[in-house]
Amino acid sequence: MTCTRASAAGLLVLLAVAVPTADQGVAAPRAIVAEYDGIVHPIAAEFLDETIARADTSGAAVTVLVLRTPGGLLDSTRSMVSRMIAARAPVVVFVSPSGARAASAGFIIALAADVTAMSPGTHIGAAHPVSGSGAPADETTAKKAAEDAAAYARTLAEARGRNVSLAAEAVTASRAFTDREAMGAAPPLIDLIAQDVPDLLRQLDGRTIKRFDGRSMTLETTGITIERVEMTRRQRFLSTIAHPQIAYLLLTLGMLGLTVELWTPGAILPGVAGGLCLLLAFFAFQVLPVNTTGLLLIVFGLGLLLLELKVPSFGALGVGGTISVLIGSIMITRGVPGVSVGFEVLVPVVLALSGIVLALGRLALTAQRAPAVTGAEGLIGEQGIALTAIDADRLGQVRVHGEIWHATSASPVVPGRSVRVAALSGLTLLVEPTDPAHGGPS
Repeated sequence: MTCTRASAAGLLVLLAVAVPTADQGVAAPRAIVAEYDGIVHPIAAEFLDETIARADTSGAAVTVLVLRTPGGLLDSTRSMVSRMIAARAPVVVFVSPSGARAASAGFIIALAADVTAMSPGTHIGAAHPVSGSGAPADETTAKKAAEDAAAYARTLAEARGRNVSLAAEAVTASRAFTDREAMGAAPPLIDLIAQDVPDLLRQLDGRTIKRFDGRSMTLETTGITIERVEMTRRQRFLSTIAHPQIAYLLLTLGMLGLTVELWTPGAILPGVAGGLCLLLAFFAFQVLPVNTTGLLLIVFGLGLLLLELKVPSFGALGVGGTISVLIGSIMITRGVPGVSVGFEVLVPVVLALSGIVLALGRLALTAQRAPAVTGAEGLIGEQGIALTAIDADRLGQVRVHGEIWHATSASPVVPGRSVRVAALSGLTLLVEPTDPAHGGPS
């Protein structure tokens, strides 16, 4: 009887261990939430790729990208879209919070998502492509680029069951849509309007979505756990300097620092700071498309400013150099669609750069042309007093700058006579009387 009871008790323990209770249940679903605010470039594509990879490897039920962007590069946009399509977990693009936008490249990314949501007071659209180099394109090239981007938008909208005609108009006609306009279209451009991420996940619970390959799946977000993913310090740093405005300021400060170092050799700090700024600017221009003509115009303008210091041109070279730098700056900061540096930044920076280069150049030239006041060169032309008799065959002594020097002279000089230093040979001065007609005693 005792053995029977013990066996029964052991069986109950095994059953308790083997069968999960209602409290244990199955692990709660997980949502990977990443937030990106900035232009679309390779760093953004890298961040999204790492976020989706983390969601896929951790078995997350959904990936949410909270997006705010003025636009960006089409190549990086295509990379992000391809990664979203291949993701195991459904990808939700959420334009939030209120007042945010997903324009240009951001609109294409929103179209490609399994679920697209917006917060009240946000807008999307205006996805007309522009030249990646910032240079104006001819009509045929611009039309081809617009048609290519429109076809890409139509493909994504059709695959996701969204409004194809409005998606194309956002590209060809640069149309933008508020959250209500996007939701109220037939068929709509977006799927949900939500206040924040928790509200978005509540609305997603039980929703059946269609993946890009045609498969249907139902989202289960009841009791879902939110895991937030942030950019690494490296990605935040690189994303910051890859902004056209920051890259341009780094380029300007770098050129200014090197100019100061060239005019004042040995200062060290301006050269080090300028070189560092230039290296960071060159890295940013590896991420961003660079207009070579714009860079050449900036270099040419600096050359004209330097020539203004040595060639009398009545200001023509200085004005031409300033205009060249300004035009080059405009061209080099128009490389990212949807993102540009305004004239309120460019004009003051260019004028300040030109003024500083000209001012420092004039100071340096004035210092170079001034007579030396120290060293051996500083003795030439100075006056002194003969302490002993001096002539061509007799080495004497003179007092110059309070110091006694050995001296020789082509003309006889008597003691106490005022002399002028004509040359220096080693530690011997070649002097001449200040009044050759009166070489005798004063």
